[in-house]
Order: sequence, then C-alpha cells, then structure tokens
Amino acid sequence: MPELLAPAGSPEALRAAVENGADAVYLGWGAFNARRGAQNFSEEEFAQALAFCHVRGVRVFLTLNILLSDRELPAALETARTASRLGVDAVLVQDWGLFDLLRHALPDLPLHASTQMSIFTSGGAREIAADGCERVVLARECSKEETAAICSACPGEVEVFVHGALCMCYSGQCAMSAVLGGRSGNRGRCAQPCRLPYGVNEAARNKRPLSLKDSCMADRLGEMADMGVSCLKIEGRMRRPGYVAAVTDVYARLLDERRGPTPQERETLERAFSRSGFTDAYWRGTKGREMLGFRPENAPAAELPAPLKEDRRIPVRFICLVRAGVPCSLTLDDGFGSCVTAAGPVPEPAGSKPLTKEDLTSRLEKTGGTPYRAVISAEKDVLVEPGLYLSAAAVNTLRRDALEKLSAARTAVPLRRECVPSPLPDLDCSETEPRLTVSVVSAAQLAGGLLGFRPARVYLPLELLADMSFLPEPAGEYCAVLPRVWRDRDEELLLRWLDKARKLGVTGLLLGNLGHFPLVRDGGWRLYGDYGLNVFNSRSLAYLREKGLESACLSFELRFSQIRDMRKLLPAEALVYGRLPLMITENCLIQSSAGCRCEKANALHDRTGAAFPLLPAFGHRTEVQNSRPLYLADRPDWRRLGLAYARLRFTTESPEECAQVFRRYQEQAAPAGEFTRGLYQRGVE
Repeated sequence: MPELLAPAGSPEALRAAVENGADAVYLGWGAFNARRGAQNFSEEEFAQALAFCHVRGVRVFLTLNILLSDRELPAALETARTASRLGVDAVLVQDWGLFDLLRHALPDLPLHASTQMSIFTSGGAREIAADGCERVVLARECSKEETAAICSACPGEVEVFVHGALCMCYSGQCAMSAVLGGRSGNRGRCAQPCRLPYGVNEAARNKRPLSLKDSCMADRLGEMADMGVSCLKIEGRMRRPGYVAAVTDVYARLLDERRGPTPQERETLERAFSRSGFTDAYWRGTKGREMLGFRPENAPAAELPAPLKEDRRIPVRFICLVRAGVPCSLTLDDGFGSCVTAAGPVPEPAGSKPLTKEDLTSRLEKTGGTPYRAVISAEKDVLVEPGLYLSAAAVNTLRRDALEKLSAARTAVPLRRECVPSPLPDLDCSETEPRLTVSVVSAAQLAGGLLGFRPARVYLPLELLADMSFLPEPAGEYCAVLPRVWRDRDEELLLRWLDKARKLGVTGLLLGNLGHFPLVRDGGWRLYGDYGLNVFNSRSLAYLREKGLESACLSFELRFSQIRDMRKLLPAEALVYGRLPLMITENCLIQSSAGCRCEKANALHDRTGAAFPLLPAFGHRTEVQNSRPLYLADRPDWRRLGLAYARLRFTTESPEECAQVFRRYQEQAAPAGEFTRGLYQRGVE
C-alpha cells in the first residue's frame, strides 16, 4: 500500500498529521525550503518532531527544495548534515548543486527529487534515479497513463500529489512572482500572482484564468496503488492544522479500507478547503476551463477538530514472565524490527492473594498517555508461576521501563557516513567579453538582416525546424531548442524532428529539462543547457558538465554579483535581452478563456493594464511572457561577468526589430520604449 505523506507547516500541523494517520510528514527547518512563509520549525522543535514521529512509526522528510547561491550551499549542507545526525528519513531537493553536494557528502542520506525539478517523463525519472535519488516527485500535470509508464520504467520510488493546491505553471518553471515582485517561487517566496484577476485578450475583470481548483484524487487511490505509486502526497504546508487533520484522516481511512470516499467524506474535504470545488482533470488526461477555480480572500476557514484516533496507536506485543527466584521480565515487539526486554524485581512469595495472569495482563494494558497499544494474549504471552507476588508499582515500573526502551529503539539514529565532498574542478571557462547569441520563434525573424550581424549561435525551436526546408547560411552555429515540456509519447516524434534538423545543418541542442539528456545523449550532438535547468551556483555547473553539457544558461533570477562570483566551470550564458518567460502551462490559456486562436497574437492583461504576450508552446501549451522586454545594451555590467555568451531572446519582435535590437547591443545604445532591467540588479527574495 502506498505511503501517505502529509504536510507539516508547524508543530501543531505535524501533530495533526501524525495523529490522523499520516505514514510520513514533510516539513521545513531553516531558511532553505519552498514554503518559507510557513511557520516551520526551530532546531529544538525539529529534533522534538523527529522523536515524536519516529516513536509513532512516522517518517520525516526535510524540504531543502529551493535554488541556492554559492554562498548558501555550505549552510544548506550543514542543515542537511545536522538533520541526518538527528535521524531525518530523507531530504527533498531541487537545486542540482545541492543534490550533487549531498550525494557525495552524505552518501547514506536518502534524497528525493522535488517536483520543482520538473520531472514528467520516464527518461527524466530514470536519469535522476541513476544519479542517486531514491524517490522522484512527479509534476502534478501527469496523467494516469503517464504516471503508470513512469512507475514501470523508473527503478526508484514514485511520489504523486493527491490533494491540495495546483499551480497553473509547471513547478520549478514559474518566474512570475519573481519578475513581477521580486519574490521567487524557486526560492520559497511565491506571492501567488496567479490568483489575481486577469483578462485574456481583454481588460482584467473578475476572471481568474491562472487560478486552478485544488486537486482531489480521493477516487483514484486504488489506481495509483495498482500501478506502483510509492507515496501519495497531500499539499498544504501553508494550511491550518485543522485542514491537515481533516484531509489526512479522510485519505488514511480510504487507504486503510481500500475504498472511495463517502458523500460525508467529500463534504469534509470541501469544508476543509476548496476553490469552487475540486478537479482531477490532469489525472484523467484532460484540461480546460473546467479546472479554473477561485476562493475569495475573506472566505472563512472551517474549524475542524484534530483528535487522537485510538485505533491508530501502535500495537505492540507484550510478553511477560514472572517466575520464582529470577527477576521478572517484559519483552515488547512492535513487529517492525524493534524488540526490547526490561527486567524487574524478583517476585516474592505470595501471602493471601497471589498474582494471577488476569491481574498482570490488566496492569500491563494500561498504556494510556503513550503512543502504544498493548496486544497481549494471556494464554500465550503471560507466564505467572503460582504462589508469587509482584506489587502494582513494580508492574508499572516494568511496563514504563520497557516502553522507554522501545521508544529509544524506535528513535535510534541510523549510522550514516559523512564524507568530505570533492573540491570543484580546477577549471576556468570565463571570457573577457561574451559573444552574442539569438533565439527566435519564427523563421521570418531571421529574414530581416539579423544573421548579417553574425551571432555566435542561432537557437530555433525544434518544432519550427521540422517545418523548414532549408536554413540560411549561418555565421555561427544553428541549435535546436527542445520543447521544455513534453511526454514519453512525444519522443518518437521528437527524434524524427531531430533527424530532420541534422539534415538541415543543425549541430547543437539546447536542453531545458533533465529528461532531455537520455533522449539525445548518444546522438552525436553538441549539448548546451537552457534557462529551464535553473542553474544557480557553481556546483550546478559542475554537475551539468559531468552530464555532457558544453555550456549552460544561468538563471535570470541571479544578481550580476552572483554571476560574477560564480566559478565558470562551463562556458556560461545569460539572457540579456527579451521578454522573460514567466510561466509555461499545461493548459492552453487562450482556449480555456475564449476558444482557441493560437495562430494570432494573444495577451494576458492584468489590473494595471499591462499586457503579457501568450506564445503557443509544444503540445498545445502556453508560455506567458513578461509585459516589457529586458534591455541591457547600455549597461556595461553584463559584459564584465565572465560570461561566454549573452542571449538576445526574440519573441514578439518583427524581423526588422530583431536586427535593430542586435545593432543596438553592438552599439551599446540607450533603450527606446518601455523596458525592464530584470532581476540582475535587485535580485529576489
């Protein structure tokens, strides 16, 4: 049966999860987790939480699932090291550098790939498992069939979200909160701008085309168990303890009793929290406006109790021996590998009232106030020789000593190696000044004189190349941009398109997801990393170098100073012009709002009147662009960071505008029109 994993955003929520049937909890401790707005735990509370959970047979997973700078990596490692010494059961990670650091420094500490790693294919799941991840948390957008295929193909465990909030953007690929307000979702500070009103191709009104209903998979648990899903995850570290208690209780009972929810249980889930109801559309392989939902800010939170469920106390077998001339003994066996024995006094000869099996059993069963429930067979498990006496106080002490020993055994910290991680390689791929590269979304953008400026690389979407019969004579290298989101079923088509691209003269590939590596690794291509990989530190560059990349585009959430100080273990690229990509969505936002017209220009409008262009993405998905282009031509900063490449990202520009922008960057000209400096100066929280 799958493990039920519940959120614990506070000590109170943790207790609610454990006492209502969670098999495991996930929580944040320290500054490096994706819900830094939750109450989270102090170091003392974290140690107490581990003891509380482990005594009760509940595992604890620590979330270190944000992007980390070079300066933060040592502290994150120390957080993980301390957690490991305290006995944490696993650590969830997003950042490639931290993942690489932990697998070498703490090789026995189980690592889980956070959903922030954006894994949604069998290849991606196999890749991270081969690199040392015990479990992969799949993207919420995966369907039943896609999840089943990944379960069959991945040698590691698979975890699936079954209840809670859904983001419109793929986790790990959203920059909307960061770019618009400086609060990064990749850094645990998302301000949820997706829940605000927007209009698609119209002024913002009371519509919320980016706000999805909460997920509810209560009817699907049997399907997940049958296909081999290892863990069912409830979202909600920002939610109240009553919510955690109610939702965990319902899902625990459904799993224990192998059934679907009753009408009363459905009502309980909805009372706990919902946004215009629930959805399981992604699991069914569908999408569309039926998934949209909203909850008013002033909606009252239901007060739901979180009582201890007596039937969820831990059953422990008690075996007690009371014999003449030897100390009495009590052995406790929890059935999961912990078996302890405590000894008491030598029983005395009885006076008028000798000890009986029934009396001894009755006294031993008094485990109230502990997480244990005594399971005693007076016939098999209790031996009392006739004519002996043992005081009630002696029996109580014997029981207490045995239970304390059992708790110590259940909370014992496993032995784990601690190693000194290898130093970063002695490499320096920095350059005195970067060469300009360009990316386009249409073949027409190449026809306005852009290639005459001799860009070092020209990036074109793979799906665009599939429709082209020839490429203009390049000054630099043509590279195909692989779709940032795809599925297993698309890979045969992508491989055919790659063959076509090779025949056109393409030699390089731009990879934006871990699942791209196994798809193209043996194809003889030159491999470069795109911004979708979220490269935030030097060790990430080292990890990706080992995987075969020849260069990597750095996260545009980094500050100039962070880029400057980063060890350039690969030739590094940065976006220096263009509309920054804010979201990539499984839903086609145009179709969900007003019927599909993807071949025309479309935009999302916010309450300030800003227009965010919507570009079609592979698989009838949508990519939301920032309302203003990044412009740095007149700034000298980016030329002095050691970058090897600087990319001009063209999306909505005409062919003539593409050429004009390139010229302006060569001339270091001042901006014209509306623009943004991005996050390079102000950074993100």
